[in-house]
Amino acid sequence: MTHVETRYALDPVSARSLDTQGLRDHFHVGGLFTPGQISLVYSHYDRLILGSAVPKGGSLVLDRVAETGTPSVLDRREMGVLNIGETGQISVAGQTHAVGPGEILYIGMGAGPVTFSGAGRFYILSAPAHRTCATTLVTASMARRVELGARATANERVILQFLHPEVVETCQLVMGYTRFKEGSVWNTMPAHTHDRRMEAYLYFDMAPETRVFHLMGQPTETRHIVMANEQAVISPPWSIHAGAGTGAYAFCWAMAGDNIDFTDMDMVAMETLR
Repeated sequence: MTHVETRYALDPVSARSLDTQGLRDHFHVGGLFTPGQISLVYSHYDRLILGSAVPKGGSLVLDRVAETGTPSVLDRREMGVLNIGETGQISVAGQTHAVGPGEILYIGMGAGPVTFSGAGRFYILSAPAHRTCATTLVTASMARRVELGARATANERVILQFLHPEVVETCQLVMGYTRFKEGSVWNTMPAHTHDRRMEAYLYFDMAPETRVFHLMGQPTETRHIVMANEQAVISPPWSIHAGAGTGAYAFCWAMAGDNIDFTDMDMVAMETLR
């Protein structure tokens, strides 16, 4: 079973007028990781698709998604899949890949239907593509590792870059995840925007009672969305994307847009934030 929801793009002036539920309706993505189901959100921000597949020991096939306007979802798209569960299998283009916890499978354009099976809990991201890049399983040991922050500012963290030009070739999808040192809670602060790319976050590895206060909006018009475990948030190009948690968490980040330059960002001075 595949469930697809469409989210339309919103300009920053309109976003200022939204109440809590309005913000959640446009940017918060809940209801992911339903056993026995593929759940997708088709976003009009750079046409990114984000979602999940939970085969629960069986198998689920992702093929035609009407919103893409193509016979099969990957006819004009590429895909990255992060496994946040136990080892599972992804079969594509006649090959089956065993994807372990914390590993990401990159799937190139034109690969055909994708079958998810086993005990995995798969987080799916897909962006339009213009050429085929090789399907590649990227393990944590292959990822580019960047250590940032400090204990004194509560943002000591490790960024693991999986779909990155120095690791694996993609068209426009950039993807990885961030983990924190004990006691650090702030992500992506000081904040930034990147007007040339949108971004999506999945918050995971959280205790049931833990919450992350995700900050969004233009730097002088910030808002917040309260996030629970295994919930995602869509970040428009005009928005900052930062947050702080009440306990331990990790988050998967992914970007799509004009380029694949991870450092293409416009930093926001702390005194500018409102």
